[in-house]
Amino acid sequence: MSPRRLVAVAALALSGMLALASCASSSDAIGTRSTASGHLTIATSFYPLEFAVEQIAGPQASVTTLTKPGAEPHDVELSAKQVVGLRKADLLVYESGFQAAVDDAMGLLDTSKVLDVTPVADLTLGGAEDDQSHAAGDGHDHAVDPHFWLDPERYATVAEAIGERLAEVDPAHAADYTARTKAFVDRLSALDDRYRSGLAHCRIKNLVTSHAAFGYLSQRYGLVQHGITGLSPETEPSAAALAGIADLVKQHGVTTVYQETLVEPHFAQVIASETGARVATLDPVEGITSASAGKDYFEVMQANLVALEKGQDCT
Repeated sequence: MSPRRLVAVAALALSGMLALASCASSSDAIGTRSTASGHLTIATSFYPLEFAVEQIAGPQASVTTLTKPGAEPHDVELSAKQVVGLRKADLLVYESGFQAAVDDAMGLLDTSKVLDVTPVADLTLGGAEDDQSHAAGDGHDHAVDPHFWLDPERYATVAEAIGERLAEVDPAHAADYTARTKAFVDRLSALDDRYRSGLAHCRIKNLVTSHAAFGYLSQRYGLVQHGITGLSPETEPSAAALAGIADLVKQHGVTTVYQETLVEPHFAQVIASETGARVATLDPVEGITSASAGKDYFEVMQANLVALEKGQDCT
């Protein structure tokens, strides 16, 4: 069933589901308040927002996500029960334009209990890097790149907005949220420093990835992204697009093509087989699974840096 149809069903059944939800356990619906703890209940739309909220909210909140571990966040669909849970949450933190089903659910929610991080994330690339946000020749319209968290500076800006909003929602713990926001931002600043140092001198500037998730990272650290598919990992590249990427790999001496953890690696492997490049993993950190190279955002981003330093021949 499509996300829009699911939300329509949720709207029709909402009053009945709300009554049923009041009898459900806290694990049955996202955002159900814990009366024993009195904590805030915060719903998030996918892992990077879940992680940031957890770091900032600390013990003052119960944090959940709409995207299950291992699921591709672009494809998430919401059940009627999830929509009911969102209505009961103290706050929903999401990114508009990234997950259609979540966007569709907004019409059913109290907007005063919603934080859309898109306005503060600076979702712009511009210039040559914007031209590389889609696979060459795929006919895909240029769209806004939602992957702000792969740029530590953009992620830090979003974190600060989350901290400010939590302080507004729960002023009694405002000082705690401010302190934890600073600690999180400091860790992101340290990560940025490591990336700047590690990628300062790379012989290979062209970055060939499974899908065009790394535009902000590339722009920040002096690389040029070439996505085999566009911003959506489900988009299948045309034969002409694959040939164009293969030609680029050969002409520019690209030695590594990057696959992902949540996306079928077939096209990256095709390019590698055609060109003699090797395949490595570059994780867009859209979710953490047993296949991830770390247990959280910082560990996976550090593994990404190691992969880039080797794959881009950085010294």
